[in-house]
Amino acid sequence: MTASPETDRIGAPPQAPPTVTRRTPLPEIEPEPTPPLDHFLVALFVTIPLLAVLAAVPLAWNLGWLGWHDVVIALVFYVISGMGISMGFHRYFTHSSFKANRGLKIALAVAGTLAIEGPVLVWVADHRRHHKYSDKEGDPHSPWRFGTDWKALTKGFGYAHIGWLFNPNRTSQAKFCPDLLADKDVSRISRWFPGLVAVSLLAPALIGGLWSMSIAGALTAFFWASLVRICLLHHVTWSINSVCHTFGNEDFEVRDKSRNVAWLAIPSFGESWHNLHHSDPTCARHGALKGQIDLSARVIAWAEHLGWAYDVRWPDGERLSARLTGVRGKSLGSMTDRQAPRSGDRKAA
Repeated sequence: MTASPETDRIGAPPQAPPTVTRRTPLPEIEPEPTPPLDHFLVALFVTIPLLAVLAAVPLAWNLGWLGWHDVVIALVFYVISGMGISMGFHRYFTHSSFKANRGLKIALAVAGTLAIEGPVLVWVADHRRHHKYSDKEGDPHSPWRFGTDWKALTKGFGYAHIGWLFNPNRTSQAKFCPDLLADKDVSRISRWFPGLVAVSLLAPALIGGLWSMSIAGALTAFFWASLVRICLLHHVTWSINSVCHTFGNEDFEVRDKSRNVAWLAIPSFGESWHNLHHSDPTCARHGALKGQIDLSARVIAWAEHLGWAYDVRWPDGERLSARLTGVRGKSLGSMTDRQAPRSGDRKAA
C-alpha cells in the first residue's frame, strides 16, 4: 500500500505537531492577604517586649531585678537566635553564601526561628523580594518608598523599621523560595514556628528557675532573656532595613541606598556592613574592609574548618577592589578568596 499525504508510512493518520504550553508566571504576592489575627500577634510581639525594655532600667535599678544569671542566659539566647538570623536565615538560606551539612542546616533553621521574626520560609521570601527591588517599587521595606524629602523619609523610615510588618500583602513563597519549599527539613521547621516561639519564650524561664531553684529566678530570666532579648534583637534586625538604607558610608558601588553602619556591627553580627552585601549579595563575609568586625563570617570560617560548611563564597579581592568608591583610602581585610583557603584545599591538606 502506498502512503498518501493523509497517512504516515504505516498507514496511521499523521500526528499533530506538539503544542507548546506557556506557563503563567507565578505571582509575587499571595492572593490571600495576611489574616487580621496574624497582625494582632505581630502587634503583641512588637509591643510587649518594647514595654519590657522601657521597664528594664527602673526594675534593674530600684528593685534589683537583674542578676548575673539573667545576663548570661540573655546573652546566650541573643547570640544563638541572632546568629541564626545572620548566618542562617540571611547568608545561608536566603543567599546560599555557603553549603552546610544537614545537622548545621537544621541547627541554623531552629536558631533563626528562636528570634521570633517569622517562619524561615516567610523571612527568606520577603528578603529575596527585597533584593530584587531594593529601594524601588516592590521592595517590601524600603525607607525611600514615599519620597526623598525629610517628611517622606521620616515616614518611610518608620515604615521600613516596623510599619511594613503590618502590610497585608504576603510574599509568595512558591515564587521566591521554591528551593526551600522542596526541602523537607526546612519546610517542617517553618511549620514548627508556633512551637519554637514557645520554646524561645519559656526556655529561658525554665533555665533561670532551675539555675536559681526559685520562682523569682524564672521570672527575672523570662523578663530579661525572653522579653528584653527579643526586643533588642528585633530592633537591631529591623535597623538593617531602616538605618542601613538611610545613613552610613557607601564604600562599594551599589544601585540602591544600602550603607555601612559601624556601630551596629557587633549587635547585628556583621549585618550592618550592608553596603558590601548589596554590592555582592552572595558573599559570606559582609565586612570585607580592614577593621570591619563580622562575627558571622568568623563563625562560618570555623564551621568550614570543622567540615560542617563547604563551598563558602568568600569575597573576591580583585572584584571588590574594582567596586570601591575611592572616597578615601581603604584596604581589604582578611578572608577574601586569596587569603581564606577553600574547603577543598583544607581537605587536601
